[in-house]
Amino acid sequence: MSIEIITIGDELLIGQVTDTNSAWMSRQLTAVMMPIVQHTSIHDDAEQIKKAVNAALERADVVLLTGGLGPTKDDITKHTLCEIFSTRLVHSQEVEDNINRLWYQRNRKVINPLTATQALVPENCEVIQNEVGTAPIMLWEWDNDDKKKILISMPGVPYEMQYAITNHVIPRLQQEFPNETIALHHTTIVEGIPESALALQLEQWETSLPDYMHLAYLPAQGLVRLRLDAVSKQYSQDELRQQLDQQVTQLTDILGDAIIAQEDDALEVVLGKILKSKGQTIATAESCTGGTIASLLAKHAGSSEFYLGSVVSYSNEVKHNVLGVSLSDLEQYGAVSEPVVRQMAEGARRVVGADWALATSGIAGPGGGTADKPVGTIWIAVSGPDGTTAKCLHLGTLREQNILRTTQSILAMAIRMIR
Repeated sequence: MSIEIITIGDELLIGQVTDTNSAWMSRQLTAVMMPIVQHTSIHDDAEQIKKAVNAALERADVVLLTGGLGPTKDDITKHTLCEIFSTRLVHSQEVEDNINRLWYQRNRKVINPLTATQALVPENCEVIQNEVGTAPIMLWEWDNDDKKKILISMPGVPYEMQYAITNHVIPRLQQEFPNETIALHHTTIVEGIPESALALQLEQWETSLPDYMHLAYLPAQGLVRLRLDAVSKQYSQDELRQQLDQQVTQLTDILGDAIIAQEDDALEVVLGKILKSKGQTIATAESCTGGTIASLLAKHAGSSEFYLGSVVSYSNEVKHNVLGVSLSDLEQYGAVSEPVVRQMAEGARRVVGADWALATSGIAGPGGGTADKPVGTIWIAVSGPDGTTAKCLHLGTLREQNILRTTQSILAMAIRMIR
């Protein structure tokens, strides 16, 4: 089986909205051995939709569409699919009942006329109820020269698409295209080694991998995710898992302390798991990162078990009045300095009452640098029960990249100190 993903919407092509749907679908489908042959993004235009769908069906067995299923005039996917499959829209009582159920749950009394049109569906499609939205999922299945073809149209709203993929699309495709291949994956997160240097360090080990294993390098903001894939039909799952684990052990021996985590999680999730396992808490004091670390820590379910709070101390007054940073140190060394960032971390730990605290202070850019402290000079500190450790980062001139690199660096530093 091969799959092509088509995302529909003018907002994607003008950059107003980032196409996260394709990436998310690809991750889920690849994890269950459903290969993607192409991603395509197109305008809300009937002719473009027709051309893209027809071309995709030449390349792939399954075409997944997202977008253009809303009730407004620019949502034309449903009407265009009627043209492609030579059919018409008909009323579906099941879809109307689903809309009524959702409206009742949301305490809305009257369904407006536009939303009511969501109950109109192509006559010759199989309707799959969208339990979390009003736009139904539509499926066509047919044989083309003795080869099965499937087209599934889903809403573009990310959480609705994700629900559809997880609960309907993947189970249906697994039923329609049974696969005896076993695929296992392991992700190792490495920090502090550039991708090219890492590749040289792993060259001998990587060359010796069996032909049914493959290593992928996924660099991002000072980290490299190493994904080791094992794909085979000749071994059982237990046998393949044992062989994969053996290779991971060798990889761990080679990289040692450069490894931050042996799981495919964001660093804030890894840190949260460590803190929860130890029954410890954390706080943050942020200057140049402006609350970015706090936002990451707080956005995941269960973070209240370990994350207590934050002080965004952008000004020197807040650094002194709230965190207790010495005025003389601020005057003598400046806000971007080791003494100040240490006191920020210690102050956050004291004020919030946490076991651990993280602090950042730096010149994110693009302006504000000096000869002694150019743009990209960032101090970070982690304070804990056994003391405070600080480190100076020398980054680039791009503000957003500096904030992200700083965030990843201090999370990695905290993981190493706390685990």
